Amino acid sequence: MRLDLVIRNGTVVTASDEFEADVGVAEGRIVAVARDLAKGDQEIDATGLLVMPGGVDAHCHVEEPEYMGARLADDFVAATRGAACGGTTTIMPFANQLPGKSLREVVEDYHGRAQGKALIDYAFHLILSQVSAPLIGQELPALIADGYRSFKVFMTYPGYMLEDAQILEVMDAARRGGALTMVHAENGHCVHWLGQRLEARGETGLGAFAESAPPAVEREATHRAIALAEITGAKVMIVHVSSGQALEQIRWGQDRGIPVLAETCPQYLLGLGPHLHEPGWEAAKHVCSPPPRGSDDAAELWRGLQQGAFQLVSSDHCPYRFAGTDGKRSQGGERPHFRKVPPGLPGLETRLPLLYHEGVAQGRLTRQQFVAVTATNPARVYGLYPRKGSLMPGADADIALWSQGERRILRHADLHDDCDYTPYEGRELSAWPVVTFSRGEKVWDRGWVSNAAGRGRHVGNRSPS
Repeated sequence: MRLDLVIRNGTVVTASDEFEADVGVAEGRIVAVARDLAKGDQEIDATGLLVMPGGVDAHCHVEEPEYMGARLADDFVAATRGAACGGTTTIMPFANQLPGKSLREVVEDYHGRAQGKALIDYAFHLILSQVSAPLIGQELPALIADGYRSFKVFMTYPGYMLEDAQILEVMDAARRGGALTMVHAENGHCVHWLGQRLEARGETGLGAFAESAPPAVEREATHRAIALAEITGAKVMIVHVSSGQALEQIRWGQDRGIPVLAETCPQYLLGLGPHLHEPGWEAAKHVCSPPPRGSDDAAELWRGLQQGAFQLVSSDHCPYRFAGTDGKRSQGGERPHFRKVPPGLPGLETRLPLLYHEGVAQGRLTRQQFVAVTATNPARVYGLYPRKGSLMPGADADIALWSQGERRILRHADLHDDCDYTPYEGRELSAWPVVTFSRGEKVWDRGWVSNAAGRGRHVGNRSPS
């Protein structure tokens, strides 16, 4: 068999194994994982490198409508470029339901935004903010039949928040179609009530952002989402879990056999909460929803990862710029107001290196667990496996080669998104993906990044597993 590419002498790491082998690629697919493969048209010596599946970032925001006067910095060109440089080869952003447009029109519009721009492959979730009888009875079933099998609902945010009766309808429709309901679990009524009282007392700094959405707000909503899933029989994914209290509810549901899955993100594993109390505008670089917590919650989340309560780690990449008239500082003024700073952090490119350093290098995760929660499990959950998240023969040749042991300081100046900061500036890292292949084509190589925007393809979901 003629091989287009052979990656030789690397340490292959999958979600279950680690071994020395060569990886052979032909026509964009992996065709062999073995020793002493025949010579390929292109040869890569991976001696001393880890050979892992390219990451699957199953929760990121790209080219969505503006919110609170701010606009996302990354289009599909910038987002997929940054992802590839960080070892991710598939992203799953959200087609956002828009007033006056059918879901079908929204999906077609989002395809148009990605085509001709994406460097790596992608699939879409759908955000539901308006629930009606036609949507439940016609639009969702038709889109599910066409392969769109994951829908996100919000329990908070003005303009997005759904009431329980609406969420029940969405969950029931998803269950009937074999789809997955993703839930942003914070009690929006409590957030509003607490925020009003903080504001009345003149407590408007960004430290009040966390006080308006304490762990109890997330705990209650998480339990309620699980109860709604139990009542409807739906499979549910609790996204971006930030607190030990919410994790406790997730374990409660899982222990009772309720089909509840869970995701967390680097910003919660790193305990960024104290940064919200920094003076002035610097704290705005750490504003996201739910708010980042402290070290005790981070320790609980690490235990949840180790014990399998979390199935995946995503970035929740939401790249509002810090400066400018359309960024986090769009409201201006010398002092930020906690209700006027749009929540969201950039993180597509840094997700994997941060998790490897804080997880694997610190002894919290094995390499196999790292691959599982960043590539294999996301692909399984969202119906992309084994084409994505795998190094088995027949899978797309989405491969990242990792160097480890060299100390590197994370700087936004070295990143490739269109945002203007990283909340992780100055952190030390001990591993980084040095080469990334997408379907056998090199898209990142030690500082070089491909300019082949538009080569990325939409990858249709199947029924989530």
